Amino acid sequence: MASGLQVGKTRYTHYSIAYHLVWIPKYRRRILTGEVQVETKRLIAEWCEKQGLTLLAMETDIDHIHVFVSAPPRCSPALIANLLKGYSSRFLRERFPHLKKGCGKDHLWTSSYYVGTAGSVSAETITRYITECQGK
Repeated sequence: MASGLQVGKTRYTHYSIAYHLVWIPKYRRRILTGEVQVETKRLIAEWCEKQGLTLLAMETDIDHIHVFVSAPPRCSPALIANLLKGYSSRFLRERFPHLKKGCGKDHLWTSSYYVGTAGSVSAETITRYITECQGK
């Protein structure tokens, strides 16, 4: 995992965007322990690498997961959350059949999630820059 937020590049864009995502298992089941926890982290890291995203930090608690990821502007936070949750859910339920009993056979995670954004400058700095540039 990368240690800090750096400027990323695509063919047409330079960006410094990161998302803090948090989600929970269905029924807030306490499933993120032992091998399930290890495999969850591995799957998320694997998916981020396949998609060309930079995984900045990741941690699980027994009943929720935090992911901090940098992504190009073409990747919305909703897309990232849904793909991470779908990818990990599919493989975890396949590898650990007991999860289907506790969380349901079709979905491991709830449909909701938290997202927060981070960049290299604060909203205050951007507002001040725009205000100071007005009329020049």
